[in-house]
Amino acid sequence: MPPASTAAQASAADVAALLERGRTLATPVLRAAVDRLAPPMDTVAAYHFGWIDAAGNPASGDGGKAVRPALAVLSAEVTGAAPETGIPGAVAVELVHNFSLLHDDLMDGDEQRRHRDTVWKVHGPAQAILVGDAMFALANEVLLELGTAAAGRAARRLITATRSLIDGQAQDISYEHRDRVSVEECLEMEGNKTGALLACASSIGAVLGGADDRTADTLERYGYHLGLAFQAVDDLLGIWGDPEATGKQTWSDLRQRKKSLPVVAALAAGGPASERLGDLLAADAKASDFENFSEEEFAARARLIEQAGGREWTAEEARRQHTIAIEALDAVDMPDRVRAHFTALADFVVVRKR
Repeated sequence: MPPASTAAQASAADVAALLERGRTLATPVLRAAVDRLAPPMDTVAAYHFGWIDAAGNPASGDGGKAVRPALAVLSAEVTGAAPETGIPGAVAVELVHNFSLLHDDLMDGDEQRRHRDTVWKVHGPAQAILVGDAMFALANEVLLELGTAAAGRAARRLITATRSLIDGQAQDISYEHRDRVSVEECLEMEGNKTGALLACASSIGAVLGGADDRTADTLERYGYHLGLAFQAVDDLLGIWGDPEATGKQTWSDLRQRKKSLPVVAALAAGGPASERLGDLLAADAKASDFENFSEEEFAARARLIEQAGGREWTAEEARRQHTIAIEALDAVDMPDRVRAHFTALADFVVVRKR
């Protein structure tokens, strides 16, 4: 067995190759789908994906982590099919994911994504809504135009996942206006908002490759728990992430009053720090000048969350969900190489910086 550092480097190299493969295979089909949109939606979508800048000039911006396309392409190989079999699924999932980002950025008031202004900030709220809606329609077109029974099964799974994603966003917004949210409610919301689509990404290529429902359902279990791990890490980055890496403001989730896992876990912990945090957040909800809070005021809330144990609890939850995801793979017969790649992608999710 190689030293841990060598193994880690090999795993990192594998993940980089998997992410790049998913991006490389999916991007031409994704661009062709976006080209179908009527002007100016095609241009707005191209800006969102980082293919052009705000002036319409070609750009090579950050197109995101590409975890979902990588999973969709990889899942096709579970069935023995070629990676290309999963491309329509990869593109469909990526379109739904970006539909949600366009709408979420507007609803959350986020002005930055991937180190530049969000679509609603540049092109206006109406375009952000329309282009997001168009991406959802395109996602289903990309699958259904295959005209196969497998494509119909894949489309049904995608639509179900999208409905869960929307449920999760509705829960997320409603929680911002509540003083208290339970850990169970938060996990349910994050399972809907993040877990459902990663579950679909982890199975959709296999469905297109002819996998039966049992295999697809088991791969979805892997993806669902991977999604919970992914979101737990996102919640940590949403408070303590480096803006240079995340492309978002410092204390991003605190600025939006999000009841994310670290916050919810800290409030449930009890003790002086938890009680002080609860008092502050209750007062924040009634504050008329919340948007003008100083950096130190947000930093103070972050310290209380950490002192109450919310940061460590969330990190441990990410590790726990990662373990459940990996164990789910035991029930699926697949090539050892494919299993190793699923594991490497799961490892990447819990150690990433952005």
